[in-house]
Amino acid sequence: MEQETKNEEIEQEQVEQQAPPLFHYDLIRNDLLQELLGTEHENILYWGGKSLARKYALHTFDEIITFFAHAGWGTLEIEKNKATSKTLELSGDWMGKNDSRCYQLEAGFLAQQIEQMQNQMTEATYDIKRKYVVFHIKSDKHDSVS
Repeated sequence: MEQETKNEEIEQEQVEQQAPPLFHYDLIRNDLLQELLGTEHENILYWGGKSLARKYALHTFDEIITFFAHAGWGTLEIEKNKATSKTLELSGDWMGKNDSRCYQLEAGFLAQQIEQMQNQMTEATYDIKRKYVVFHIKSDKHDSVS
């Protein structure tokens, strides 16, 4: 039991060491992109997330969770997993700080990944809580993707 705990600590330390520094990412995402994209910022990020999901097609939720960690998007957890609706929570070091980012990039990415996995039209929205972001994913079982 003690060895398992030690192994988990080592794995967590390795993940933390691989995490990218957040300042440069925040600078581009929160400041530059909003300035460049203007009022269409959120819509473009959503469709950009969908485009990234098509480029990096994943096949399982575990792969999506790993992708989020490697991309520096945070820690993603599945809260509810039903056939046509899913609730996921995203947390990270920036949560609870004065961070004005929108999460449309992640929402679009999740919508497209799940759409590809289930072969059903899928949309994602989100709510920002104090310490995490909640993604609400809805699929339409009557509207399959060709």
